[in-house]
Amino acid sequence: MTYKKRLDGREIDEPRKIECKVGIVPRADGSAMFRFGDTIAIAAVYGPKELHPKHLENPEGGLLRCYYNMLSFSVSDRIRPGPSRRSSEISLITKESLAPVLQLEGFPNKVVDVHIEILQANAGTRCAGINAASMALAHAGIPMTDLVAAVSVGKIGDAVVVDLTKEEEDYEENGKKAATDIPVAFLLRSGKLSLLQADGKIPPEDMKKAIEMAQKACIKIGEEQKKALKALK
Repeated sequence: MTYKKRLDGREIDEPRKIECKVGIVPRADGSAMFRFGDTIAIAAVYGPKELHPKHLENPEGGLLRCYYNMLSFSVSDRIRPGPSRRSSEISLITKESLAPVLQLEGFPNKVVDVHIEILQANAGTRCAGINAASMALAHAGIPMTDLVAAVSVGKIGDAVVVDLTKEEEDYEENGKKAATDIPVAFLLRSGKLSLLQADGKIPPEDMKKAIEMAQKACIKIGEEQKKALKALK
């Protein structure tokens, strides 16, 4: 079946409405909010600071730690509070997505902690979290070579689309799931990928198209990230 008209009326290459701000957690060293439509993520950065336990210290540079968490009221069906296998996985993915742009060599034996809270969820939460974390790290003054921008792309039926909603992720044809979700993150200046995952099957030619669409969307996201950072100056 052809998927021509998106359920919320957007064009296939159009992300949801983007909103972002920095400096929203006064006691953090850096903080940011990033919003894709109904999905809202807040990130707070603490550090560089003393690392505990001491056996994790690295004399050659600082350590990055990321903590991703969906608040229990972020979805209509209340989720159990606290760490889960999914949150641990996304925490690691977030760290790996951000690590290539950080320059922590000047902070031996220190740690930078990034806490990401999802206030409201309608798909794309890991991407919103990465976007918020990238901005929060820049706001904290952590040395960075680039910003990181992330978005989900995917195939619904026979159409490749940008920034899936939960309804689109759950899209079915003939009683079977007909959507593939692909979170992607790019380093904005270099254009290099720092995240590429796929939940579902997609032909190589469609994967290539999806990545190209994701990069264009990430450029738009990056423009909004930069505007928010410059607004504080």
